[in-house]
Amino acid sequence: MKRHLHFVQSTIIPSRWIGFFLLIFYCHLSLSSFGQAGGITVTGRVTDTKGESLPGVNIMVKGSKEGTSSNVEGNYTLKVPSQNSILVFSYVGYVAQEVSVGTRKNIDLTLAEDDKSLDEVVVVGYSSMRKKDLTGSIVQIRPDKIADQNPNTTQDILRGTPGVTIGFDPSAKGGGSVQIRGQRSVYTANGHNDPLIVLDGMIFYGELSEINPDDISQIDVLKDASAAAVYGAKSANGVLIISTKKGQKGKPKINFTSNLGFVTMGANRNVFDADGYMKYRQDWYTAPTYGLNTATGNYEAYRSGFATQPGYHVQPTDANLSKYGVSLDQWRGYTGSSNGSASDQEIWAKRLLLQGTALDNFLTGQTFDWYKHSFRTGVNQDYNLSASGATDNINYYMSFGYLNNEGVAKGNTYRAIRSNMKVEGKITKWLDIGANVNFQHRTDGDLAVDWGTQIIRNAPYASYKDADGNLLVRPMGDNMVNNFGYNYDFDRQYRDLDKGYTIFNTILTSKVKLPFDITYSFNFSPRYQYFHDRYWESASHPNWRTTNGLVNREQTQRFDWSLNNTINWDYTFADVHRVSATLVQEAENRQSWMDRVEARNIMPSDALGYHETYYGDKNRSSFDANDVKETADGMLARLFYAYDDRYMITGSVRRDGYSAFGTSNPRATFFSVAGAWTFSNEKFFRWAPLNNGKLRLSWGQNGNRSLSDPYLALANLGAGVGATMGYLDASGNLIQYRYLTVGRLANPNLHWERTEAFNFGADLGFFKNRISTTIDFYNTPTVDMIMNRTLPGFTGFGSITTNLGKVENRGFEISINSQNIATKSFTWNSVFGFSKYKNTIKHLYYIYDNVLDSDGNITGTKERDDISNGWFIGQPISSIWNYNVTGIWQANEATEAAKYGQRPGDPKVANSYTQDDRVGADGSRTPVYNDNDKQFLGQTAPPIMWSLRNDFTYKNLNFSFNLYSYMGHKSLDWSYLNQDNGTSLVTNLANAYQKEYWTLENPVNHVARLDAKGPSGVNAPGRLYNRSFIRLENISIGYTVPSKLLSSWHIDNLRVFGSIRNVAVWKKDKNWDYWDIETGGIAPRMFNLGLNVSF
Repeated sequence: MKRHLHFVQSTIIPSRWIGFFLLIFYCHLSLSSFGQAGGITVTGRVTDTKGESLPGVNIMVKGSKEGTSSNVEGNYTLKVPSQNSILVFSYVGYVAQEVSVGTRKNIDLTLAEDDKSLDEVVVVGYSSMRKKDLTGSIVQIRPDKIADQNPNTTQDILRGTPGVTIGFDPSAKGGGSVQIRGQRSVYTANGHNDPLIVLDGMIFYGELSEINPDDISQIDVLKDASAAAVYGAKSANGVLIISTKKGQKGKPKINFTSNLGFVTMGANRNVFDADGYMKYRQDWYTAPTYGLNTATGNYEAYRSGFATQPGYHVQPTDANLSKYGVSLDQWRGYTGSSNGSASDQEIWAKRLLLQGTALDNFLTGQTFDWYKHSFRTGVNQDYNLSASGATDNINYYMSFGYLNNEGVAKGNTYRAIRSNMKVEGKITKWLDIGANVNFQHRTDGDLAVDWGTQIIRNAPYASYKDADGNLLVRPMGDNMVNNFGYNYDFDRQYRDLDKGYTIFNTILTSKVKLPFDITYSFNFSPRYQYFHDRYWESASHPNWRTTNGLVNREQTQRFDWSLNNTINWDYTFADVHRVSATLVQEAENRQSWMDRVEARNIMPSDALGYHETYYGDKNRSSFDANDVKETADGMLARLFYAYDDRYMITGSVRRDGYSAFGTSNPRATFFSVAGAWTFSNEKFFRWAPLNNGKLRLSWGQNGNRSLSDPYLALANLGAGVGATMGYLDASGNLIQYRYLTVGRLANPNLHWERTEAFNFGADLGFFKNRISTTIDFYNTPTVDMIMNRTLPGFTGFGSITTNLGKVENRGFEISINSQNIATKSFTWNSVFGFSKYKNTIKHLYYIYDNVLDSDGNITGTKERDDISNGWFIGQPISSIWNYNVTGIWQANEATEAAKYGQRPGDPKVANSYTQDDRVGADGSRTPVYNDNDKQFLGQTAPPIMWSLRNDFTYKNLNFSFNLYSYMGHKSLDWSYLNQDNGTSLVTNLANAYQKEYWTLENPVNHVARLDAKGPSGVNAPGRLYNRSFIRLENISIGYTVPSKLLSSWHIDNLRVFGSIRNVAVWKKDKNWDYWDIETGGIAPRMFNLGLNVSF
């Protein structure tokens, strides 16, 4: 019995959730309407000193809770109780004003900029500071600046930030990896090189995908050690501090955003069509016949037994036969009587070893487009609804989001329901409390994005269904048993899968105001995560009948919590002295419980799918459980002092403890100090073009505690059973004992990696900040890296996890923000970022070998490299060390190629070390290849990154585009060798990707012949490719509907916008015309249409 796939993919939101949110939003609308009933209606427009509209200005009736805000054109409407009312106009960055209403019904107002309040507030860890007071390297990103680009993930918001490397994830989920200032350790397990994430002041243990980009107010990236050191043993790779939105004073606001996207293939490599498939097979079987014909002196199709059968594998067209100088009868005669009554096409197909279904379909002309079947135009839907507001005593923000993404590969999907409720209240004059509850439920599809790149390898002459319309399990015939001759859609009929996450992340806050400007805060953040994976394989599947049904059920519950007690003292005296002190005590607990059962041979029937495990055969079933717990605590003291907005200094010390480290090192201490000088505030500085200038210098220590296993410092035990631990009873029967083994050696000295960073920077503002620049130089050595060290065999253990080695990162970053044009109706702003860094391994295992001269004398020592892992002293972690391919042997070089055991069409490999070559008696030299011939060819991590964003506005129309580039990195690729038979592709009739290859008729120098070989005794090496590229990442356009058209509908703002992501890519190496140069695989392109409306 076939059971159709029943993957949970409902797109219907439960009615109780819809009703709950509609009720809340209705209440806010009702309160808003009630609050403005009666009185005098006042209208007006708010502008700046240049006459430009100011949207979002808060207009409040003094002494009451009545108020509103200006729309995008600066217009407002407000009902006031009487002519005696006073209106208070306030806007961030501008001087607040109070205006008496009197008899006026139209009040237009101009707000002047406030230079002091223009300094943004930056979150620095456990507190916030004015941007002008910063001493560390911190960059702030505001998502509202790129709203029209429809950032689908938090990574989309971060992309292009100087010093921040964002990976490209082509799946429906999107996102990608995040690194700040490069890889700092050779240890990579458990996100060891990822930055710490802090959400609304508390450490966040989840994925960035759990945070709705529509809820984010700002992201502060702490890049240097002094800025990040307050987080101690978790901050060696930098910190992302994410702050979510809050309500604003005035009337309650309801905001709705809808995005509809269409995802197409931006870059992907298709396979050959039917004609190309046969041509490829023809060339494949012709290639081995190439050889040097001594009779003619030509390199041609000659050898391997085909010298007397020219054109044996070619399609018998007049053009092909005449090229080989044979007639059709001669060509048919090569196989004589075995041809029988076969047609020319059948003879040709059989010589190319077509068989089974593929042969039958070729003769009847029946083909199937596997590419079209496997990929699609995906539809992405993203809806977000929020309500927010604030009074003197309460601030609230609530949101609900639904995301439904389809990847370009059929079956690759991602769905998520996300909600956030954030409330902060002033209980008394001295007590504030708050709660932030984030909920997410998400599910993934049953197929990964690379599934489509596998199934398209089926031959174009394979069959998807049989004559009765049933799916075929073996599209190319039952005798083709390899993976490429398989129809995964057939399996999906007999499977049921339900996999997803349910997550609650909560942040509870409280703040108490104490005397002498001291505040005490207690914050607690519990997080619950439930993961389920339910899987069923039906016994009805013809290839799974031996299991008689299989059910796998796995569930993992994780409960994490963290808390901190914080005391802040912020005091200003004599108007020029500012002191800020922070004391923090915090604790963490992380715990998970995993249970899994796998049942087989479900009797008497497996019709209940994964809902039944009890009736599985106990002898063929398995059970597994794994519980993990880890704890940590820490204390911090930080002191900041500023004098007259000219001199700033800050220092911190933090003490951390972590349960996963050895008993000898459960704790570590980290220090930092930083200073800044705002020289533009000095009386002697009088250069008018530079209105703001500050120099920064910092030093600090950070730690890294990310481990693959929180019990890594401890020895572990394994259980077994075997004859070696048994005995023979009186009857001679073998009685086996169960036994325990020690699987890992303990290391009580295991401790944190430690990163010590130096940073020198400058912040410059020109022409009243029309141009602002930030420059940073840094040196970041990491010592005591967590590594697995090989142990001698007599110990009984292969390796031990310990602290060794040193890696250094050096680099600089620059960002430039410029307001190029600013008129009443037109603006043009640009943001440019550039970063360059060098990553170097300084030490590994501190094992030294002697260096000998040509006479065998010791001239020094050199620390030993780790060749097996590709780590070399003095080279980057991602260095490429291999043979250097310099070209392709051509037909006129056949004699020379033979010296290397190669033929024309094979790769030329540099024989850079010749002292060990074999020299014959006649003086002839035979090259010998070994590690001495390998060279350092580059690195895979990009050392140079830059980005450019331009924003244009004309009245209500805006346009922007984003460029980013990764440069200076390379990679090795073996596909140029065309060794498809290495995985039996050709002999098993699989299709090949469209590609160029060397032939006598196409004697290129960048790709090899089909099934190329390396020099004698050496596997053919990969060829070096340049991975530098420039990507036009986003183009967006938006239009704001004039408010005069919306007022009658009670709409404050209405915007429509559209964007294209992954628009185009320019690359230096044209060999990347097939795959995307950044991902090395597919790269989707998204077309998005959006609508934003607020009330």
